[in-house]
Amino acid sequence: MYAPMSAQPVPFSMTASPFSDNPERPKVHVAGGAGGYENTIRALANVDLSVVRNKKVLLKPNAGRMAAPGSGICTGPEVMAAAMDVFAEAGAVVHVGESPITGVKTPEAFDITGIAAEAHRRNIPLVDMDARPFVPVTIPDGVAINTLKLCPEMFEYDIVVSIPVMKTHMHTGVTLGVKNMKGCLWRRSKVLLHMLAPVEGFAEKPLDIAIADMSGILRPHLTIIDGTVGMEGIGPSAGSPKRLDAVVVGVDAFAADAVACVLMGKDARNVAHLRIGASRGYGVIDPARIDVTPGFEQWASAFADPPTDIAIGFPDFTILDQNSCSACQSSLLLFLRLYADRIRETLPADSKPAFAIGKGHDTVPPGTFCIGNCTRRNRDQGRFIQGCPPVGSEILRFITGSPYADGRSGKDD
Repeated sequence: MYAPMSAQPVPFSMTASPFSDNPERPKVHVAGGAGGYENTIRALANVDLSVVRNKKVLLKPNAGRMAAPGSGICTGPEVMAAAMDVFAEAGAVVHVGESPITGVKTPEAFDITGIAAEAHRRNIPLVDMDARPFVPVTIPDGVAINTLKLCPEMFEYDIVVSIPVMKTHMHTGVTLGVKNMKGCLWRRSKVLLHMLAPVEGFAEKPLDIAIADMSGILRPHLTIIDGTVGMEGIGPSAGSPKRLDAVVVGVDAFAADAVACVLMGKDARNVAHLRIGASRGYGVIDPARIDVTPGFEQWASAFADPPTDIAIGFPDFTILDQNSCSACQSSLLLFLRLYADRIRETLPADSKPAFAIGKGHDTVPPGTFCIGNCTRRNRDQGRFIQGCPPVGSEILRFITGSPYADGRSGKDD
């Protein structure tokens, strides 16, 4: 296979899986209680991997942020190590690839997550999926979007395996196997899905509709969901680690996500992008139609939901949020968690500092801290801090003149 180089969008479909499964009643396998490596080995033992022999297999983790193992932000190295071993032993040519969020370099993300060390130990190549030009593709049945910029690797591998970490998400409810494929979109084109106008006739967020559109042409051939240490609350990066010690494996990404939702105390039918995709026939989310490992519920533990308004936790500040993406929300939230007390000491005692994020502000109050490039249009009304997004240390430096507070270096960002 190869990536056609064309300025015009080309047809593309990565939806048919070579793995054996009944699309009307898919099987999902859950293993728990034995740690990330062993759980993954046990869950994958239920899948016939003979079809991968001599095939090029891309393992696609969630390694889109700079986060250490155990933080719940990125896929754990133990799960990735097990997947590398299982597919290599099955005779596949295994690579690991990622396209991270804007501002994160792929090699550095692989290093800090611990994935690079496991890959190097096994001589498995790591792929920066942003290194080469994108390939524009069409979405024939798209509603919110009808084209995408794909990383060229999507044309070059026989099998793509989505290996997300189990997390709640402030915009989409959860982020699991289906949404993890958003990391196959080239560079900052991922951000564009957060900036869409409402879709007439739909109550759902345009982001959820766009993810469902994406899954119409871009579904993994196999999904491995890492619930060893996930994230609850304000995911995808500002929540709290949640240890579940379970791994979910399924050929139908929607069915795997639905079972993961049950483990998290959620209902996939309440997750808009899963509900929309399933209604179009892209997968199964009805628990009654999924054959799942008996007794899997023993590993369940409810994940705390994201708050509906991040300002609730910071009553001394005014948060102005109009059409922001999760990157800016996470950056601002982490900044306030780390430095709220320092900011209160720096600014007048009787003030209530305002922070604006998102591209939807016609005006902001004078003196508002405008966070991120989407607020550039308001720079003459407030105080503009550029970045996509700026990290907490940059915001702190702008406000106080120093990136340091209470011995912190800002590297937590």
